[in-house]
Parts: sequence; structure tokens; C-alpha cells
Amino acid sequence: MASEEIIRFFIEEGKEHLDTLEKGLLNLQATMQDNEQINEMFRAAHSVKGGAAMLGFSSIQKVSHRLEDYFKILKDNTELPIDQKLESLFLKGLDALRDLLEMLQGPFGLRDEDANKVLEDIEPLFGNLKSHLEYLLAGGEPVNAPTTAIARPAKSSKASNLPSDFVDQVTEALKQMLTVFRKPDSTETRQRLATFCNHLDEIGAANESWQGLVAAVDRAIANTHNPYTILAPFAIRELREASQTLARNSSATVSPSPSLVKLAEIETDEWDTIAIVKQDLRSAAEILTQTFEKAKLLKLAKLLYKAAQ
Repeated sequence: MASEEIIRFFIEEGKEHLDTLEKGLLNLQATMQDNEQINEMFRAAHSVKGGAAMLGFSSIQKVSHRLEDYFKILKDNTELPIDQKLESLFLKGLDALRDLLEMLQGPFGLRDEDANKVLEDIEPLFGNLKSHLEYLLAGGEPVNAPTTAIARPAKSSKASNLPSDFVDQVTEALKQMLTVFRKPDSTETRQRLATFCNHLDEIGAANESWQGLVAAVDRAIANTHNPYTILAPFAIRELREASQTLARNSSATVSPSPSLVKLAEIETDEWDTIAIVKQDLRSAAEILTQTFEKAKLLKLAKLLYKAAQ
């Protein structure tokens, strides 16, 4: 059995590869114009597959292998038309892989019954992804093809107060926000990001908690002390995950993370005294031990113990 240190390294490296895949998929139409980025996505999936195979995590190996196969189709067919359905299917496959990694680093590890449930749930999606790729390769018309302009909010469906294509609209807006985040920080780019927040607010106007989350993102963007490299991952991921939660249950409540709320209030000189930690306990512990001296770590441990009482 692999040591805890090797497994931790695999998880950390795997999450970096998943971030690479997510960035490419959120703007897949642009990614298809960049051969190196497509190759990078293919290599990321291949690396996760190889590491999982070496450590015996067959479920992670199977999901990453399927994604690798489909990325190879993109790699070999760079003129393939990209539509929202294709992007959505790829992102859902990526979510399954992320779920498996989250389970692996959880307190119970990656249990067979949990892994099998993920595989069972994701198999029909991969079947749809394969069929849709074949459809596009055969010259089929793209479904809801992405556009450079932001779509107007669609009419609400009878079953939900949110637009029937809520997730698709949010995903399209997030792709464009990610493009802006990659540009140099300026008053103009922050204003453009604020415009996207206004649009996201309108899309989810039927859910007050969604509007609260968007407002938190808007405040964090307006705070010019936040560099894009730190701000973008929080904003993009929290909005995307919240949109998927509301798609499953339009009356659900979503909220900004404490870290996102902090980004709205942070001052310039605070970055010298702040350490951002992941929710993964091992990663958090590693960052904290690198940040604090032993005496402060012991005091922190006592405070945490007291808070947990």
C-alpha cells in the first residue's frame, strides 16, 4: 500500500491537473485554437490516469482514462465545432473526477461503495459525451453554440423560477470572466468583470441567496487590493458550484465562503500576514506549519480544541 505522503502528493498534483482541465473546458472554444493548451489538457488527464493506476485507485484511473480518450478526439480534430452541450458534458465528467479525489482525501478515504456509485452515475454521461462527439464529427449542427456576446436571460420554465438554461448561461458568463481575469489588472478590466456580475445577478434574480453570492464576488472584484491570480479561482469556482446546486434545487440556499467574504474586505498590507489554506486538512496543516513558528502552532491547536468543545 502506498504511504500517506505519496497519496497526499498524488492528491495535490491531481488537483493541479484538474484545475488545468477546468480552465481549458470553461473556454473550450478558445482552447481549441491553441494546440499547446489542448496538449496540456491531454497530458493532465494522462498524468492523473497514470498516477491512479500506479497507486491502485481504479475508479480514478477509469474516469481519467475516459476523459483522456475524449481529449484525444479534440486533439486530433482541432476544427471540431464546440457547443455548450459538449462543454457541459466535459465539465460534468471533470466534476466526477474531482469528487473521487475529494473522497480520497476525506476521513474515510476512497471506499469501494462510494467509488462504484460515482462510476455508476457517470457512465451514462460518458455515453452521451461519446455520442455527441460522434455527432459533431459527422457534421451535426452544434447545440446552443457559444457566442461572444452574453445571452439574454431565458424565460423561466414552469418547474423552476430560474431560467431553464441557468447553468449554461452561468457557464458562458464564467468563461468570459475567466478571459478577462487573464488580462492585466486595470480599471477597465475590473469594470468589465463588474458588468458580468450584474448579468449573473439578473440571471438568478429568482434566488436571493444567489444574488448574495454574486454581490460578494462583485465586492471582492471591486477591492483593488486583490490580485486576479488569487481572486479568480474563488470567484469562478464558487459561482459555478452554486449554479449547479441551484440547477438541482432552485429553492436551495447558496452562500459565499468565508475566504470570499474576506477578499471583499482585505487591505493592501494584509497580504503579508495572511495565509490562504485549502479545505483539505493535510494541505491546511502543511501551510500553517510553514507560516507559524512552533509556539504559535501550539497556541492555535489549543484554540481549535477549545472551539471544538
